[in-house]
Amino acid sequence: MSSLNDVAVLRDAPAKGVVRLRLNRPSKRNALSNKMIAELADHIRACEAEKGCRCVVLSGGDGLFSAGADVSEMRDAGIDAIQNRKRAEDWQVLETTRLPLIASVDGICLGGGHELAMLCDMIVASARARFGQPEVKLGHIPGDGATQRLPRRIGKYAAMQMILTGDLIDAEEAQRLGLVNEVTEEGRSDDRAVELAKLVARHSSKALGLAKDAVRAAEELPLSAGLERERRNIALAFTTRDQKEGMAAFFEKRPAEFTDE
Repeated sequence: MSSLNDVAVLRDAPAKGVVRLRLNRPSKRNALSNKMIAELADHIRACEAEKGCRCVVLSGGDGLFSAGADVSEMRDAGIDAIQNRKRAEDWQVLETTRLPLIASVDGICLGGGHELAMLCDMIVASARARFGQPEVKLGHIPGDGATQRLPRRIGKYAAMQMILTGDLIDAEEAQRLGLVNEVTEEGRSDDRAVELAKLVARHSSKALGLAKDAVRAAEELPLSAGLERERRNIALAFTTRDQKEGMAAFFEKRPAEFTDE
């Protein structure tokens, strides 16, 4: 029987409709091993299959999010450690999930850990959070999306500075650049992330997934194509029972009771 120390990702349910996934390699500063990424992907698949799961919080725990990719795996396996089919498939699950993801960052958030946080739809940071892409200091470059996502988040020049110097930025600077939504007191990012997740989880998972898909398309599509995606998605929303329930609840002046149908 395995102990908690053998489990790379812990799961709990802090509120109705909310699942929290906590990275669980504190002795390795939550380095993103292939095992951890596989466990994250498995949890996301399970959450997608569960009726009633509407939002997921990703947390690293008290004082830590993730120090980045597992350098020991890279030392032993070279590029194959971070470029292999299983890892790519698992990472794709995290990139494409319809579930809203909220990252809680209460400490260092570096390299692959930072790239994981950027896959999320919101980031809540505590005052002691630190963000960075220090791969250049190891003689290589980010390999899980930072060269593409970071410029889209904070602009070319700020992204170039972070990636080419490898220097870290604090939570206040991250918020100024638009990388994080909110900054909390130390140790409070999990609480606030769950509060936001509860606000999200009040709504229909159908509408949430369609809204997330449309917003995400804005990063990849020309405006005309993005608007077409939005029109398609709202048309799909109008085919759901939850849209009819939401409309009825509005006119009847009562809370909607969504069933994710």
